[in-house]
Amino acid sequence: MTNLFKQAQATIISLLFFTLLLGGLYPVLTLAIVQTAFHAKAEGSLIRDSKGQVIGSRLIGQNFSQPQYLWGRLSATGPTPYNAGASSGSNLGVNNPALMEAAKSRIDALSGTKPVPVDLVTASASGLDPEISQAAAAYQVPRIASARNISETAVTDVIARSTKGRTFGILGEPRVNVLEVNLRLDGQLK
Repeated sequence: MTNLFKQAQATIISLLFFTLLLGGLYPVLTLAIVQTAFHAKAEGSLIRDSKGQVIGSRLIGQNFSQPQYLWGRLSATGPTPYNAGASSGSNLGVNNPALMEAAKSRIDALSGTKPVPVDLVTASASGLDPEISQAAAAYQVPRIASARNISETAVTDVIARSTKGRTFGILGEPRVNVLEVNLRLDGQLK
C-alpha cells in the first residue's frame, strides 16, 4: 500500500510540475521572447492607416473585385471570401465541374487576350493567400492603369515596391502582396 501511495504521490508531483512548466512558464517565456524579438509579426503583421486604425494584415488576403484594384487569388472560404475563421481549401479535384466553372468565370472576368496566370483562377490551400505571382500582377497592370487613368509604368512601380523576393534568397518565387499594392495605389501606404 505504501508503494502505491509513493507512486501516486510521484505521479501527482510530476503532473503539477509539468503543468506549471509546460502550461505556464513555457507559454509565458515564449510569448515574452516573440513579443520582444518579433513584435509586428506576433501582432499579426497589421497594416494601419494614418489614424492608427487597422485596415488589414500582410498575412491574410482580402477580397478586391473592382477594376481599379489588383485582384488576389480566389478564396475557397465560405460563405464569404477571405474569412479567416473558415480557412480551408475547396477540396475540388482537377476534373470537378465546379472547379472548372469557377476557373472559367474568373477567366471571363479577367477578359484579357493573353494566357491567364494560374494563380488568378485557382484558390490557395488556405483560401486566405495574401500574395500572387509577379506574372499575375503584371497581367492586371493594363486594367488597373485604365481604370485609374494613370500610366502602366506607375502601376508597375507600385507593384515593384510591394514585391518580396525569394525566402532566404533561394526558396519559392518572388511574390506580390495584393493589399500593399492596393493601399499604395490609393495613397494609404508609402
